[in-house]
Amino acid sequence: MQLDRAIDAYLRHITIERGLSEHTVGAYRRDLAAYSSWLAERAVTDTGEVTTGLVSEFAAARASAEPAPAASSLARLQSSVRGLHRFLAREGISSDDPTGRLRPPKAPQRLPKALTIDQVERLLDASGPAPGAATETDLVALRDRALVELLYATGARVSEVVQLDVDDLAQGEIVRVRGKGSKERIVPVGSYARAALEAYLTRARPELSRRGRATPRLFLGARGAPLSRQSAWKVIQDAAARAQLTAHVSPHTLRHSFATHLLQGGADVRVVQELLGHASVATTQIYTHVSVDALRDVYATSHPRAR
Repeated sequence: MQLDRAIDAYLRHITIERGLSEHTVGAYRRDLAAYSSWLAERAVTDTGEVTTGLVSEFAAARASAEPAPAASSLARLQSSVRGLHRFLAREGISSDDPTGRLRPPKAPQRLPKALTIDQVERLLDASGPAPGAATETDLVALRDRALVELLYATGARVSEVVQLDVDDLAQGEIVRVRGKGSKERIVPVGSYARAALEAYLTRARPELSRRGRATPRLFLGARGAPLSRQSAWKVIQDAAARAQLTAHVSPHTLRHSFATHLLQGGADVRVVQELLGHASVATTQIYTHVSVDALRDVYATSHPRAR
């Protein structure tokens, strides 16, 4: 089969049958486009012509590129290529999987960066309406405050939050989140986030909704269209700048902070796993490192022979 047709079939498979997010599928599409282009330069356009040696050569070429790609990007790239060839072998399109004998690179474990509680509060305050703000500014600021409060209150991914519908809020006390693979989970919403959501829903969203086509989406842009993931990122970055936070702050920083603060407060790691929507508790346990300092302090002040 022609390689381009095989890639299209694989992307349809991970979109429809595996239910991967648009963001993930987009990353795989870019990886496989680079792979296909590299093979085409070597006059390889059919899946049956791909060998283990070619795949190894491609991986080595990407690893030595300038500027040097991140280890996580290389790991995802190899995952994309291996996923493609495994799919083709499983479907009988190819007789052999040229990636079967390759070892994936081990990406270094990077510790998540979390904000302190004080920094989160500064970020939240900076995202809300300023005293005496104009009506237009006030509408958007009410939305921004609700967005940031909800991200921190639930630990949800930004892609999950921008996909929320109004009906996903159950009396404002819990939210139904659709995560990776279209898996649903229920996450409680704290009182501060509930208050911010109520202010947005009663004072801002009706006006924003009138500016565009009817949509069930919870968060809307200034013209009434559903808020995009990129716009949500900008909301966080603008609030971080106003709060004078020097560290890099993104929506995922709030997810890290959510998990870190829960564990520091004594939450069970399996409860945090459920709230974050992690398939494996091993993924959640990366956050437990942040509690080591707190444990050391408790030990030092509590154990009779600690000092």
